[in-house]
Amino acid sequence: MQLTESGGGSVQAGGSLTLSCAASGYKHWNYCMGWFRQGPGKEREEVARIERDGVTVYAESAQGRFAVSKDNAERTFHLQMASLKPEDSAVYYCAAEWACRWSSGYWGQGTQVTVSS
Repeated sequence: MQLTESGGGSVQAGGSLTLSCAASGYKHWNYCMGWFRQGPGKEREEVARIERDGVTVYAESAQGRFAVSKDNAERTFHLQMASLKPEDSAVYYCAAEWACRWSSGYWGQGTQVTVSS
């Protein structure tokens, strides 16, 4: 499976962005899908995920500001981000893994999000 992120860019604090992740090259689609980010000098962290049964889980930093969604027909996965803060600046990655065990699975190349104050 190949995952390709898009939608990153630069935005001012308080603004919004929607990231998308397109999957290709694999016929199965019912994976646990996650969004991760890694800021400069920081470890990669999970931002949000949709589990195979549709349950959504958010990091505390994303609660109330970010929303994940998945389009099974289009095989796309989205992260809507609002009220962005400079500390949200990072490279954002999407990932797919059968059971949300992120040590394995498939990863995209990442898309940069920069939030200026």
